[in-house]
Amino acid sequence: MKMNYLKSLLASVVVAAISFNTLSAQDKVQIKDSKVKWEGEKLTGSHDGVIQMKEGFFLMDGKELVGGEFIVDMTTIEVTDLEGDGKAKLEGHLNSDDFFGTEKHKEAKFTIKTVAKKGDTYGVSGDMTIKGKTNPIAFDLKMVKGKASTEFKIDRTKYDIRYGSGSFFDNLGDKTIYDEFKLMVELMY
Repeated sequence: MKMNYLKSLLASVVVAAISFNTLSAQDKVQIKDSKVKWEGEKLTGSHDGVIQMKEGFFLMDGKELVGGEFIVDMTTIEVTDLEGDGKAKLEGHLNSDDFFGTEKHKEAKFTIKTVAKKGDTYGVSGDMTIKGKTNPIAFDLKMVKGKASTEFKIDRTKYDIRYGSGSFFDNLGDKTIYDEFKLMVELMY
């Protein structure tokens, strides 16, 4: 009797494991072929640059997106619109505690929590963690032939990045830096 019960239990576990493996698969992000660009604006202009992915994957149910997780290496913040001393100064400031504090917070992470299919686009929502703070965020993600792309804005003040923010400081004048920055993301998988 015990042997039949154990065989039945083992068979159930094997069937469940096989079913799970056929329903969900991970498509890893090809780090070297993927791009994350950023743009931050201030009252008198803007700056842009790139940042490198560290790792990531899309969780798929057949050909349909159901989840995923993505980690960015915050220590790779690079300014692309400046050269020389101006570039070095801005990169140093972005890495400082005034902005992303990359000495203590080396990574940022996004975890997909819900997905809704809208044609060849997915409505994606999840948790974004920057500088140790986690907040919900939502955006549209287009996935075509091994390439996922999106563009969205993040309110930096939700992550305790308040330097130069007119929402928190008065009399900044033309030194005001807008609270939202834009990310343009292309992930190859």
